[in-house]
Amino acid sequence: MLRYQLTHPTILAALASAGHGSRVLISDGHYPHTTGANPAAQRVYLNLAPDRLLVTEVLAALADAAPIESATVMTPPPDHPEPPVFADFRTALPHLPTLTPLDRFAFYDAARAPDTALVIATGDRRTYANLLLTLGVRQA
Repeated sequence: MLRYQLTHPTILAALASAGHGSRVLISDGHYPHTTGANPAAQRVYLNLAPDRLLVTEVLAALADAAPIESATVMTPPPDHPEPPVFADFRTALPHLPTLTPLDRFAFYDAARAPDTALVIATGDRRTYANLLLTLGVRQA
């Protein structure tokens, strides 16, 4: 049996086939999953209902199962405050010194890159609750 909380077979298979530097997009319920990510990426739809599941719930399971090297967030326009969900991301990823900010269209471009191996759609209704994770290496 597995020793971590993540049990979703498709997500486990996608993580197992990804390597160092591969990216995983965990997207909120507003994200354009079809056009806003690498078309070759494995897609997992966990957006069962509004706020089911939350990006932070998926992040907790992923962080338990795979090393995360960096995290990129989609930032709102400069005249908007920082989204509260960013504090939740920092809490879930205490080993990362910072979240890498990208504006909306730069974030879409990054998610469309060939190294995005997995897209996980959630039903999270919080705005700017999109997270592009870069996988790290497993320590010996």
